Amino acid sequence: QEHYGGLNGLTIAWIGDGNNVLHSIMMSAAKLGMHLRIATPKGFEPDLRITQITEQYSKEYGTKLLLTTDPLEAADGANVLVTDTWISMGQEEEKKERLKAFQGYQITMQTAKSAASNWTFLHCLPRKPEEVDDEVFYSPQSLVFQEAENRKWTI
Repeated sequence: QEHYGGLNGLTIAWIGDGNNVLHSIMMSAAKLGMHLRIATPKGFEPDLRITQITEQYSKEYGTKLLLTTDPLEAADGANVLVTDTWISMGQEEEKKERLKAFQGYQITMQTAKSAASNWTFLHCLPRKPEEVDDEVFYSPQSLVFQEAENRKWTI
């Protein structure tokens, strides 16, 4: 909102794990007038109950929701590209399997070519290079440090 001047009509592309951060975005995006495009590997989708609620919110608030396994499809036309850790606390034993499942999900400038011309990047940190490459993470489009500073006030 700080960057775009408002949220209504923006499209968020989540590319990564169907985790708690995604669930929070899913529960709020439609209420704020944002379209949501989600790409997760098979087996790493968001919780079905959250997905059902999100589908209802999308209908109720007139927003679009897409669930896919294709990161470029999710990024298509998106204003905001978002990801988070692929290996959360307690999942360390699954690291090898998860890294294999998430091949092709790293956010790169190639991913961003599918996004809207005014795209930005968010990540709640800490970030691993397999999730987003340095070129995107340190680009002028990256708002991760502003995001971290804003988050400080909610903590």
